[in-house]
Amino acid sequence: MSQRFRVLAIIVLCSAVLGPTAPAFAQKGGFVEAPDKLPRLSRADRLHNLDFLFGALKAAPDAASAKAIEERIWAVWIVSPSDTANLLMTRVKTAIESKDLDLAIRLLDSIIAIKPDYVEAWNRRATLLYLRKDYNRSLADIRQILAREPRHFGALSGLGLIMQDLGDDKRALDIYRRALDVHPHLPRIPDLIKTLTEKVEGRDI
Repeated sequence: MSQRFRVLAIIVLCSAVLGPTAPAFAQKGGFVEAPDKLPRLSRADRLHNLDFLFGALKAAPDAASAKAIEERIWAVWIVSPSDTANLLMTRVKTAIESKDLDLAIRLLDSIIAIKPDYVEAWNRRATLLYLRKDYNRSLADIRQILAREPRHFGALSGLGLIMQDLGDDKRALDIYRRALDVHPHLPRIPDLIKTLTEKVEGRDI
């Protein structure tokens, strides 16, 4: 099967599962975040699909195709095999919607304690800590995410934002390039790379 055919096949699959009203790609607080509604996947799907999905994401011919694949990746990341973790994550969502970030962070602490390999709990907590400008703890969580999933474009984007906030534009540029290598159609990142390239490396003469 050709790579292009495989990419088109996964796009069709994603469209069938997500439907025409699939939620838009969301960004909260600057971090790349998952859409609110995603398909539920079996454990077999989780183990089998992720490498294939990342290959399809990298080869996606346009932004619309990449978005469908990206949402499928989020579906793999978000659902934990632990029912307890999933239940607590619904409470995290409610706490965030109620703007009770203290409660949301405490719930995420509990999820991470019982399921430390659950990447999305680390990612949600990193995002909330970033919103509080608690960069040290957010960076610590991002390190945990990338140790488990080096292709996590959400965590890479967040890491770049923190580096920018801390004034380390060169490192931010390197990280954004890593994120774009994983997800070539990642929104906003090409513009950030262009701006930082001019700032760090200078304009072409």
